[in-house]
Order: sequence, then C-alpha cells, then structure tokens
Amino acid sequence: ARCQCKQAPRERRNCGYPGISAAECRKAGCCFNASLSGVPWCFTAKAKRVKKFCPLDPLVRRNCGFPGITAKECERKGCCFKAHPAGVPWCFYHRSVEE
Repeated sequence: ARCQCKQAPRERRNCGYPGISAAECRKAGCCFNASLSGVPWCFTAKAKRVKKFCPLDPLVRRNCGFPGITAKECERKGCCFKAHPAGVPWCFYHRSVEE
C-alpha cells in the first residue's frame, strides 16, 4: 500500500542494488522513490499496522471456546468474551482491520 512507503528518508532500509529500476524494485515488493540523493531509492515498506477488536454483531462471532468456558479461560486464549445473547458463541475470536 502507498501509505507503507511514506516514511522519512532516514528510516529507509535498502531493498535493492545500485541502478535498480522502479519496476524491478516494485516487482521485489519494495518501495521506490528517486526524488532524494544520498538515501536508498529502493527501500523496504513499513510493516502493516493491524488493529484488533471484538465484533459487536453477535451473528459474526466465530467460536473460540467450548460450552461452559469462563471469561478468564477465554481471555487467556486471547479471545473476546460476552455472555449474551443466547444461541451465539460467548467466547469468540477478535476481528482485524488494517490501519
């Protein structure tokens, strides 16, 4: 994503070789920006940031536990716990969204 390539020149980590073209750089999964001298033009993209949240809609919950699991046991597994409504998982997996 473009936002992963927006970084300060001093943060750039070389991802290519001298004379690499923009196309070759991008084909390797790297960012390319030749607007500044003295810094890598082909550089590694920033890692994607992911935000985890507990879904509000009970119908999208994916089961992460077992019948009778306690809130503490569920949270130890790294999952969400909400003991209502009936008929849906009470211990369920987080959802993830890229920031």
